[in-house]
Amino acid sequence: MIRKILFLITVCLCVCATTAQEVDIKEAETAYSAEQYDKAIELYESLIRSYGDSYELYYNLGNACYKKGQIANAILNYERALLINPGDGDTRHNLELAREQTVDKIEPLKEFFLAEWFRGVQNLVSVDSWATTGIVCFILLIACLALFFFSRRMYLKKTAFYLGTVLLVAVIFANIFAYNQRKELLERKGAIVFAATVTVKSSPDNSGNDLFVLHEGTKVFIRNSVGEWFEIVREDGDVGWINKKDITII
Repeated sequence: MIRKILFLITVCLCVCATTAQEVDIKEAETAYSAEQYDKAIELYESLIRSYGDSYELYYNLGNACYKKGQIANAILNYERALLINPGDGDTRHNLELAREQTVDKIEPLKEFFLAEWFRGVQNLVSVDSWATTGIVCFILLIACLALFFFSRRMYLKKTAFYLGTVLLVAVIFANIFAYNQRKELLERKGAIVFAATVTVKSSPDNSGNDLFVLHEGTKVFIRNSVGEWFEIVREDGDVGWINKKDITII
């Protein structure tokens, strides 16, 4: 009896939490539609703090920040949305629009075409989708193995063999893609410059030589950390040190 009561209480709490979240999201959407972007930003940030990371919330927050003219914040939230759902074309399109508003026009280093192709395929869907694909393909692979070993008909054995080979490759790549995406999601090596202008130093202190200047909204990658300084890498490969207060980790 006690277990049933606890179960009912848990279900009620889940339903109430879901309803409250839906109400809060609706309120944020209403504020955005009414062009009350400050209110929408505040509501979306509150939703993220209350309910955790969500592609939709980061995407909508990015849109509200873009409309408000907070370009660095818009880029930050679009990037966070893409970490969760890297295959979304709308987010990538909006991110490019936001980047066009930044001062720094940095040309990324060219990747080897196979690496570029590999990353492109990896980012077609999210980590959860790749994990699901890997599980489904693995189950089908087991079925093909069973058919190969226990079927007495040669054409079924051949079909199971070739299909199983394809499924094995799919399982391997799906797991690699899921692992890579999860690693990027957990490690958070990317960051966005939030200072209007910042001079990147040759060493982790203010006495270091000036190397180059970055402006608000530029994306960098964190390579190392010493005290209050990050060693960063620009998308074009230039390296230097920047104070932690001047950037926000994606």
